[in-house]
Amino acid sequence: MIFVEGNTYEEKFTVSEHTHANFVALFRDNNPLHCNETFAISKGFKGKVMHGNILNGFLSYFIGECLPTKNVIIHSQEIQFKNPVYLNDELLFTAVIIGIYESVNAVEFKYDFKTASKIVAKGKIQIGILL
Repeated sequence: MIFVEGNTYEEKFTVSEHTHANFVALFRDNNPLHCNETFAISKGFKGKVMHGNILNGFLSYFIGECLPTKNVIIHSQEIQFKNPVYLNDELLFTAVIIGIYESVNAVEFKYDFKTASKIVAKGKIQIGILL
């Protein structure tokens, strides 16, 4: 198998205006927490809170484009949102292989997204290796 337990992968992502605008246009989630600066600030945030599912898009990119094979499919994923993500935040994504299950051709990762000062999300993702 091309994966080794303990291998670590890192990627950097930025939640740009382009990313945010396209997410809103595609999924039509115009919740004021995500789209209205004044509303978000009135609720105690420092600005518009980016949609958490943008991070799921970054996970999809990681699995589909950053691994050493394209012969993969996501079996399951979980994500816990720990802190808000704001427009133009730069995120460091780190994923570590925590399990390899050759009998079922699966690999499990734990991952997190961090800003310079804190973890904003973390979770696990399991992929299958397509034969």
